Parts: sequence; C-alpha cells; structure tokens
Amino acid sequence: MTIAGSLIPGLDEIVRNGDPERRAEAARRITELFLLGAANFRPDHVELFDGVLVGLVPHTELALRADLAERLSDLENAPRGLVGQLAREDDIAIAGPLLRRSPVIDEQALIEIARLKGQGHLLAMSERPTLTADITDVIVRRGDREVVRRAAANAGALFSGSGYSALIKRAGHDGVLTLTVGQRDDLSAPLLKDLLAGSADIVRRRLLEVVKPGRQAAIRQVISELSGAPEPVERGRDFAPAQRTILALHNAGELNEAALLGFAKAHKYEESIAALSALTGVKIATLDRLIAGERYDPILIVGKVIDLQWATVRALILLRLGPSRVPSPVDIESARVNFARLMPSTAERVVGFWQTRQSA
Repeated sequence: MTIAGSLIPGLDEIVRNGDPERRAEAARRITELFLLGAANFRPDHVELFDGVLVGLVPHTELALRADLAERLSDLENAPRGLVGQLAREDDIAIAGPLLRRSPVIDEQALIEIARLKGQGHLLAMSERPTLTADITDVIVRRGDREVVRRAAANAGALFSGSGYSALIKRAGHDGVLTLTVGQRDDLSAPLLKDLLAGSADIVRRRLLEVVKPGRQAAIRQVISELSGAPEPVERGRDFAPAQRTILALHNAGELNEAALLGFAKAHKYEESIAALSALTGVKIATLDRLIAGERYDPILIVGKVIDLQWATVRALILLRLGPSRVPSPVDIESARVNFARLMPSTAERVVGFWQTRQSA
C-alpha cells in the first residue's frame, strides 16, 4: 500500500496554493482516511499523515476540529504534531478532550499549556489519568478553586512537597478542598496535621466521617492534638496562693489588664482566674467551671464586660487550651470575629445571670 500516493491527487498544490475551502475539504478526506486505518498504520505512515494534517486542519471549521480532537483523544498512535496543535487551541471544545486523556501529549507540552492557557485548559488537564508533580505544581499555582479541587481529587495525580504546601495553604480557606486533600492516600501524617491545623472544627469532624476506616485513627489523634478541646481540668485546684497574689496587686493598684495578660501568657491558670474573678465580681468556682468547659464563649463574655483588648482575650483562650495545644488559626479568627461582634450589653446580661445563679 502506498499511502502517499493514495491521499489526494495534487495535494501538494492544495496545501501550498489552495483556497481555505479546498484545504478544508482535503483535511476532511485525509482525516477520515487516517481514522479508518489508524489501527493498522506503521509509525512512518502516521508521520506522513501528521505532516499533511498539521497544515490542513487549521483551515477547517471549529465543529470538525472539535470532532477530530474527540476521536483522536483515545488513540495510542494519534499524530503527535496534530494532537499538540489541537491541544493548544484556545477553544476548550477542541483542546479539552485531548488534554483530558490523550496518551501522546508529552509532559513538557502539558507544562507549557498549563503555564500559558486559561482555567478551562487547566480544568481539563486536571482530569488526566495521571499527572506528574511538575504538572501539578503549575496547576496548583495557577488554577482557580474548581481546578485545584479537581486536581486534588485525582487519585492519579502526584504532588511535590511544595505542591502539597500550596494545597494545604489554599485548603485553609476552602473546606471542600480540606475534605478532598484529607482523603488522599499519599497524604503523610505530618501533612495531615498541617492540613487539620488550618481547618475549622466542623470540617475536621466531617473529614473523620468520610475518610476510609484505616485513616480515622490518625485523624482522631491529630484532632486530639489540635482541636479546641481543653486539656482535662485539674480538680481540687488550690486558688489560695493565687488569691493572695491578686489581693496584693489590688492593694498596690496594679491589678489591671497588663497583669492579667502576663499571667495568661505565662500559663498561670489560677492567677488568671483569680484576676478575672476580682475584675468581674464572678466567683472563682463559677469562672473555673465555665472557662474549663468545651467552649471559649465565657472568655469572650468576660473580656467584653471588662473591656479587654483582643490580645488579652486571645491569650486567655490559649491559656484555656494549655501549653501543649496548638490552636487552629481558623478557630482563633472565628473567636476574634465573634468577640468583635459581641455587644457589651449582651455580655453584661450574661455575667449578671452568672452572678445571680452563684448567689442562689
């Protein structure tokens, strides 16, 4: 079979001098000829078709190029030059099928396209059966939220250390991405801890529900280390020495916010509670029970009543967690927003209720 002679009589003349309509018709005929015999062509035959089609296909209408791209996308011996040409087209209807699955696009071409083209091209590429870390580095850096979520959900995608760091940073503002990354089989224990450190409690709990059973124990361990749950409260705390310290400060006129902040930063729990008691009029036992509970709301309330600065309130929240706990940045930011929104009148009513209850 002499393929060169069986293509189209006068093909060279059509390629050089033919009008767009003649070129388009030639492209259609040669394309069909290739697709009919693709399974039996040798590499040199494919190269022949490739050399001809790269000069003709650009002159065809969009619908034909899109159909051709779809039909070439699964071929192991598709013409490489033509596939690369179509994959670089701006129209995603043409480039998309090839970027999603064509086995003949090499890695360097994919990286080039990922660097230069838009979000539609990145989204299509993120669905490929496999992605190297060099490609995902570009995708994570340039992709929008949907692109990055899709890449993270791709089990065949590999991520470098810097790629995972970028993913985790973005996951701090995207709960869906946190859940997606948290379910990846190649996520190491240190990376899992980094991921959960920047996530909200509700996202952590949801991740625990959706991961494979084998990972649940690791997540529980991380949640135990990073969550806002306080360390077990020591019962039978002796507040007497702390009360004497606070009384001395009061008599010297030095019981103020600066002293409270110092106690909190030094993780002096008894002195901090005793100082809050003296400043609010709420009994030590009541404050100890409330602040050692499961929520940080009581700290926000007492802080608002005595007009503390956020820095002091934050230090009290960290004191509540204990020196070995690492707070979630998301939880801390949520506390800051809630503190800013809390009305002093509301806080005063709550503290008044506490004082009434303790008197009763």
